[in-house]
Amino acid sequence: MRLHRKSLLGLGVAAVAVAGVAAVVPSASAAGPDLLPLTVTNDSGRSEAVNLYVLGESGGKLGYVSEGGTFTAWPAGGSPPVPAPDVSIAGPASGASKTIQVPKGLSGRMYMAFGDKLDFRISPDGGLVQPAPWAGGDPSRDVLFDWSEFTYNDSGVWLNSSQVDMFAVPHAVSVTGSDGQTSKTGELKPGGHDAVVEGLRADPEFAKLIQTRGDGTVLRVLAPGKGADAGGFDPDYLGGSIDRAWDAYASKDLTVKPFAEQPDKVFTGRTSGDVMTFTDATGAQVARFTKPTSSNVWGCDGNLGAPNDLVVGPIARSLCAALFRGTLGTQDVEPSTDPGTFYRSSPANLYGKLIHENMVDGKAYAFAFDDVANQESLVHSGDPASIAITLSPFN
Repeated sequence: MRLHRKSLLGLGVAAVAVAGVAAVVPSASAAGPDLLPLTVTNDSGRSEAVNLYVLGESGGKLGYVSEGGTFTAWPAGGSPPVPAPDVSIAGPASGASKTIQVPKGLSGRMYMAFGDKLDFRISPDGGLVQPAPWAGGDPSRDVLFDWSEFTYNDSGVWLNSSQVDMFAVPHAVSVTGSDGQTSKTGELKPGGHDAVVEGLRADPEFAKLIQTRGDGTVLRVLAPGKGADAGGFDPDYLGGSIDRAWDAYASKDLTVKPFAEQPDKVFTGRTSGDVMTFTDATGAQVARFTKPTSSNVWGCDGNLGAPNDLVVGPIARSLCAALFRGTLGTQDVEPSTDPGTFYRSSPANLYGKLIHENMVDGKAYAFAFDDVANQESLVHSGDPASIAITLSPFN
């Protein structure tokens, strides 16, 4: 079963209680050990202490995991949310490694923070309020941190890096199967971190996404949607390109083939005013989308909301990917599977463009549906022996 990021996790990062994860159908036979070793290697070259947090959902409860792999549900919180217990795990010093055990049945995140610890809060129902540095007054705003996301169950393990909300701590993810074969992704090219930051700094609009600390440390680059939420970044940045893309199909068909393994599964779209209507091979209407806003494209939500079905959701994912990558309106079949066609529109989506350009394998999670056409920084094994996260150099 292939997972995309929005079904991989339901962990919210805004100042609200986290939601539950989508169910994953287990395989007929269990795979992998009950406790899966997760080795964190610190190749960052930074001198600060590293604090790790393994948080997620198991058995329908939200909680945290100890270094040895014990899952504990969060205690009851309060209103307003109260500080969570300190569940940080001392991470490895520069040049060293630390192994944490991940219990089967857990879906969540591993946070890594340099220097200061992160501020987590618990709501009355045990929901977790996580750091949101794009929100005004967030107590973790001046902490250099990031996270990876994972799901581990009887179907195997999925592990990914993510730049959906921000680009902050360079790190690669990998999985080694029981056959000894290792898959790795998310690794930046040498100089890739600086290339992303300086490339964005050179553009007056995208420069607004860079957050620094008082001492000048670059903490992160916010994703455009988060930058707009925080104020500063143009909330209608994509408006013109969305208008042109939508208008392109008023007089011609848009063909959407959302399933690479089912090339004959075709949906046909036409726009009339602000509405794009899709029909299936029989001519029956199957989906309608009102023209999205820039915010909808950055978040793949709202007018581009993708339900977990086999028709509307896959079409919505394809539309969001095409608008984020700037291909919608330039071709008549989506999704494009050629990365050479991505990020060539005007105005430029420099965030997605620079992050992908500076990855060793070109793969990243620059937006929620970057798995469309397999562009995501995700590793998977149906029978894993171990997983790893490597904190990479900040250059």
